[in-house]
Amino acid sequence: MSFILYIFIILFGLAIGSFLNVCIYRIPSGKSILFPSSFCPKCKKKIFFRDNIPLLSYILLKGRCRNCKTKISVRYPLVEFLSAILFFSIFLKSGFSWESLAYVFLGSSLIVIFFIDLKHRIIPDVITLPGIGVGLVFSFLVPEMNVVNSLIGLLVGGGLFFLFAILGEAIFKKESLGGGDIKLAGMLGAFLGWEKIFLVFFLSAILGSIIGIIFMFFSEEVRKKKIIPFGPFLAIATFLGIFWGEKLIRFYLETFIGF
Repeated sequence: MSFILYIFIILFGLAIGSFLNVCIYRIPSGKSILFPSSFCPKCKKKIFFRDNIPLLSYILLKGRCRNCKTKISVRYPLVEFLSAILFFSIFLKSGFSWESLAYVFLGSSLIVIFFIDLKHRIIPDVITLPGIGVGLVFSFLVPEMNVVNSLIGLLVGGGLFFLFAILGEAIFKKESLGGGDIKLAGMLGAFLGWEKIFLVFFLSAILGSIIGIIFMFFSEEVRKKKIIPFGPFLAIATFLGIFWGEKLIRFYLETFIGF
């Protein structure tokens, strides 16, 4: 029975991943995520069900559109795979619970934000603003979240990033953090609470610094523009916080504070 349940969770994750791909492609251009049905971005031909099965269709089509033979971005099977892994991992961690549903919503949102910010360098309000409200609602349903903790996390997350944005602009004489990053930080705080949001800030700063330095060496575009989207680092740090947050916080307190 457990095996069948695990398969169902994975298949459900793959299906949601397929929908997330639609969001990643359409949200930046302001298109509806519901209509029309899936189509090839190149030839605009409708994609029928047999060619729209998560992962399997990509493999059978050898990564190309059936009609125009244009290469299908590897992002499509990657997002589907990541969604399946995310759903399965959350279920193993929390089972069928409000906490799992909260993390499924948050994780799915972060996957969309990761790929949109990576390509377009924007974090859509249509995800973060409703996400703040959803995080607060879940704080009433999930005992581990706690509504007071969620509210403090929202204020700390959005407030600190707003402060960083002001300081960054004053020091570097240009925008260092956009409004999308501030709203995303507020949304993360609403879901994670104030303790984990500090952890997410710390981890994302480390990841951003390391990867930023690497890209400065190997990417001419990054060296010229000196702009690296911060949303993906916040997303990765949040996933670390969801699955290993308590252990990381305990390790820090025991190692550096002596608690």
